Amino acid sequence: MSLGAAHEDTPGVRRAWAWVTHLRAGGTTAWRDWAVEGEARGRILPGAQQLELLRRLNEAGRPSADLTARVLDASAPGRGRPDLELVGVIDHAAFGPPPVDPADLPDDELIRVATSVLADDVVAAGLPRARPRRTLQRPWRTRYRLVGDPWVADPVRAELIRRGRPPGGRGCVVLVVGRSVDRMVVDAWTHRSLTEGGPDWGDWLDSVTHQPGLPPRVDVLAHARRWSDRIGTPRVQVVLDPALLPGLTGTRKPLPAPLELSADATDLARRTAAVLGLLVVPSRRAALLRDTLRPRLAADDGPPLVVPPEHAEWLRRRATRMRAQLLRAGYAVHGDPDALLPRDRPGVTAPADAGVLALALRLLLEGDRDGRGPQRDGGETA
Repeated sequence: MSLGAAHEDTPGVRRAWAWVTHLRAGGTTAWRDWAVEGEARGRILPGAQQLELLRRLNEAGRPSADLTARVLDASAPGRGRPDLELVGVIDHAAFGPPPVDPADLPDDELIRVATSVLADDVVAAGLPRARPRRTLQRPWRTRYRLVGDPWVADPVRAELIRRGRPPGGRGCVVLVVGRSVDRMVVDAWTHRSLTEGGPDWGDWLDSVTHQPGLPPRVDVLAHARRWSDRIGTPRVQVVLDPALLPGLTGTRKPLPAPLELSADATDLARRTAAVLGLLVVPSRRAALLRDTLRPRLAADDGPPLVVPPEHAEWLRRRATRMRAQLLRAGYAVHGDPDALLPRDRPGVTAPADAGVLALALRLLLEGDRDGRGPQRDGGETA
């Protein structure tokens, strides 16, 4: 809100400052129901988005004075409206966005502010301490390289490296990992969301379904062909059952299964990634999303994301073509080739802003209790 508006001694301004004080104290009364007047508590009134987010936090839990101050100071990154004034405080100027009732703001506006605060929490938490890495090399070990669906392959590769089993080596076998095409499409967007952010699910899926093949990250056939051209078909094997990976990589111990995230959790990660990109370098962003934020998101028990039914025929055609071409090319296939075919799975066809906001509030409050956020003075600010 403008500096002038904050300093005007009018009933509307006094009412606004009293509401700010009420929210700072943990109040949950909506702006439209607030009638008490008070004195100015700073130089500039916080924006409507920040105030409504704080009110929602108060409804969901007991934010500390530190988290309260950080929310009121937060910006709303990305594309969207700037900080908005409260309706009924001052006369609306001829330029700029009109004042609003905070309760009328869409959840998306509140998520923008919440991800700004959450990104700060993630950066402050840093990366978890790495588990001890075994460096003993065994010359008789199975030499492998894992490619394909990154949501399946990446955690397996990371665990094998931790056990002293890095990929590569002379004569290694390339294992191209995949699963049903519908899940791999979701995996591709999930992986992108937790590494670099990018477009929302609907826009991304629209672009993908207008392409001749699957997204490059999960195009099992393209991976197999690329490696076959380099090392020959006999050393390229396709794995369509992740449960077979321990034996194929030469380990007796179980390997991590793909971590399933809810649709809302994935979308919150995507939105947070955009803010993290302003705070840290890309490699650090990917590590923070993967190792710091993702384990917290995995606790959300909301429904997973599935491809909408209107794309069922597109999925079936892609899966049928991929299965036929893999078998015709002569690659060794571990698992049933029919595993590529799409399956009906329970889930939702798009994340919901209300669910994303509820999850963001929960993570902010959990981080507040656990001391994950950046430390700062709890004194009053704007």
